[in-house]
Amino acid sequence: MDQITNLNWIEAIGWLASLLTIATYSVGTMLPLRLLAIASSVCFAAYALALQLWPLLAMELILLPINLYRFWQVLSLRGKLRNASGSEQSDFSLIKAYGKRQRIKAGSVVFQRGDPVDQLYYISKGQVRIEEFGIDLARNDVFGEIAFFTDAAKRTATARCTEDSEVYGITEKQFMRLQFEDPGFGLAIMRQMTRRLIDNAGTPQMMGPTNAVSAHSMPI
Repeated sequence: MDQITNLNWIEAIGWLASLLTIATYSVGTMLPLRLLAIASSVCFAAYALALQLWPLLAMELILLPINLYRFWQVLSLRGKLRNASGSEQSDFSLIKAYGKRQRIKAGSVVFQRGDPVDQLYYISKGQVRIEEFGIDLARNDVFGEIAFFTDAAKRTATARCTEDSEVYGITEKQFMRLQFEDPGFGLAIMRQMTRRLIDNAGTPQMMGPTNAVSAHSMPI
């Protein structure tokens, strides 16, 4: 009788593990996905150990630390974004973990007017000037983000380094990965973009005729 009861419990654990695995395919964000994957691995590991299913146990013991590490990455990302959202100046330094680093000499361009829109950029060191708009950007600023969210196929301005700089660029695919892991990242970018549009639309009188900025012409 006890043996039958034990088998029923083991089978129940196996069914629970299967349900948790199926549930991972129904969630839309990374945090609950990783939590479900961790719970599934624990249940499958217990199920495999009880029935001495060594290949299954080995697989789950490999998957469990991977999912734990990815879970820690998501929590770390969410923490950075939460800290950034509480400050006046957003911190986009997490782009460095995903983007490609470029060291650019003073006077060189990051992109020119007419170039295809392919990346969003983060300044790690140095200073960048958006020439057509007379805007100087410094460390921790992002640029090229507005065109990233429009149908514009080409840049409408030139970004030139005014001193030796280090920038990181992320593609649309990398941006979507960050957005998927934590939607707050995309929200922070949108807030930054909105602030710039509002600031530039409200202060055109401070620039010369050739540098006047409007919400319509801002995408870079």
